[in-house]
Amino acid sequence: MYWIASGFLFRRTDSIIQRLDPRVRLLISLMLFTLALISDSLIKISITLLTIVSLALMGRILKRMGRTTLLSSTFAIFIFLINLLLGYGLIVALVLALRFVAIITSTSFFFLTTSPDELEYVMKWFRLPQDIIFAFVTAVRFVPVLMIDALQIIDAQRSRGLELDKGRFHKRVKNFIPILVPLVIDAIMRSSELAEAMEVRAYGATKRPTSLYVLKMRNRDKIAIVLSIILFVFAIYSYMYFSL
Repeated sequence: MYWIASGFLFRRTDSIIQRLDPRVRLLISLMLFTLALISDSLIKISITLLTIVSLALMGRILKRMGRTTLLSSTFAIFIFLINLLLGYGLIVALVLALRFVAIITSTSFFFLTTSPDELEYVMKWFRLPQDIIFAFVTAVRFVPVLMIDALQIIDAQRSRGLELDKGRFHKRVKNFIPILVPLVIDAIMRSSELAEAMEVRAYGATKRPTSLYVLKMRNRDKIAIVLSIILFVFAIYSYMYFSL
């Protein structure tokens, strides 16, 4: 589980994708998301998934994307079985399950290649309210950290003899108390430190705080946008008017 949870942590790499402006990465992610939604055959969804995997390879995030996809693959299997039980054909059930995986991977492509700071810059560029930006970026930054903290606490309690997989249901629920208590205390301490840091930096003193870093489109970003739009329009036309 620790191996899976660490996949949600952002790690900067020197790749072509991460050198692009984060707004370009968001645009590519939205295009992949749209293609995943309109893919209604096995060939179309395979092409969409192959495109996502190729971009993940270019961004050097394929391993981490694989970790995060492991969790969604469980739901994909559930979707596949449910559709089979409802009377849909094998191909249709498989396409729906793969479409779910494609939707998850297309969105994780953006979050795995974008740091929380870059995410904040993008949301500021959209002129969203400062409080919403802060809440969303804080959640993105701390949720993976809390996941890893929880796994470390579970390992520590298991080494002390705590058995989570034995006993009846109420016994198993009761066994999670030694895990929840230190996890909640740790979360409260983190939020307290965050509140002190916000107060020191005069959070909320101005409605539109300035930023040291400002997003700027470079030539490579403009080229990437043009190429992405051309390929996206071609893919949409092929998906809509050709029976793949």
